Amino acid sequence: MAAPELGFRCFDFDNHYYEAEDAFTRHLDRRMARRTMQWVEINGRRRLLVGGKLNRYIPNPTFDPVSKPGALDEYFRGRNPQGLDTSELFGELEPIAAAYRDREARLAVMDEQGIDGAVFLPTLGVGMEQALVHDIPAAVAAFRAFNRWLDEDWGFAYQERIFAAPYITLCDPEAAVREIDWAIGRDARTVVMVAGPVATESGMRAPADPMFDGFWSRVNEAGLTVVYHGGESHYTKYLRDWGEPAEVEAFRVHPFRRLVSANPVQDTFASLLAHGLFGRFPNLRVAAIETGSDWVFHLFEKLKKSYGQTPQMWAEDPRETFRRHVWVAPFYEDALAGLRTMIGPERILMGSDFPHAEGLAVPAAFVDDLRGAGFGDDDCRLVMRDNGAGLSMRRPG
Repeated sequence: MAAPELGFRCFDFDNHYYEAEDAFTRHLDRRMARRTMQWVEINGRRRLLVGGKLNRYIPNPTFDPVSKPGALDEYFRGRNPQGLDTSELFGELEPIAAAYRDREARLAVMDEQGIDGAVFLPTLGVGMEQALVHDIPAAVAAFRAFNRWLDEDWGFAYQERIFAAPYITLCDPEAAVREIDWAIGRDARTVVMVAGPVATESGMRAPADPMFDGFWSRVNEAGLTVVYHGGESHYTKYLRDWGEPAEVEAFRVHPFRRLVSANPVQDTFASLLAHGLFGRFPNLRVAAIETGSDWVFHLFEKLKKSYGQTPQMWAEDPRETFRRHVWVAPFYEDALAGLRTMIGPERILMGSDFPHAEGLAVPAAFVDDLRGAGFGDDDCRLVMRDNGAGLSMRRPG
């Protein structure tokens, strides 16, 4: 499929790499090896131990072979008339391409795709924090090592085109401050986290708890964009109460997991608003990536009612606060016209999820869904380029 004609080059806010096998170990303090990530061979296959336990978040964490980009496009549009299993829908796997692990090769692919710049996000990394929350020093060590690998292999602002986002865990607030200071010093433009409450030595805490203000103040001052990306969150633990497995395994999901109403990203943004984070740090910019947009509609219903009932508890209508500070990358199959009405085209981001199976094989094809939803040329340019490009530049407070 050829890229559609746009008249400009895109900015994709949801690109991915496939982690090198030593992404968590190359720069790891060797004293932490047994407590963090280790490779083992089981029945002739390389498998990943995390915290001494077999981790199933990605069935094949070597990513070789791997699915073709966009292999599950029709499935995620709700079209699977033959009722095929996801393993069948994947089709034939292929050897991992150089562009999934090498930035020079990836730039060549981006040129072919008409992509000027992109935010690069983890594949394996967003499923690792919850596997280590029982051992906070190990979690800190693992993601410290991960971020040094990421900077070395991809760069946080490589040629002003590849903007890899270091992963920040808030589980140790002082360590989070050290890590964000380091990332700012390395010219990071975005950082990535997973939604949900934070496990700390003193118990579970909301991400807007003042104990994390050291981190948020540095983001606010430097003008970075914080990305909440889909991944394994603390909410996975709640599913055990419904008889579901406590671990997430990609693409092997019981229908109940897609139907359950507990939504960590919706609750995270509710928490950020209700606990006054944006009032304390008015320069914050936060983006929700690969979490869809249906949660925005549900949240706005609740915010409207809460503000109507208790306006004295809010500094302003929280929906206006949201519109000022939050950007959303919807899934291509979402109610795009309704989202535009709710938050405005200035707050919608194009995210293709390339090269994942559930993403778009041709990132620029996202514009076809926008046009199908009635977006005009000016709005398409905002979504497909200008909004994301703006968030990739620091806005110091």
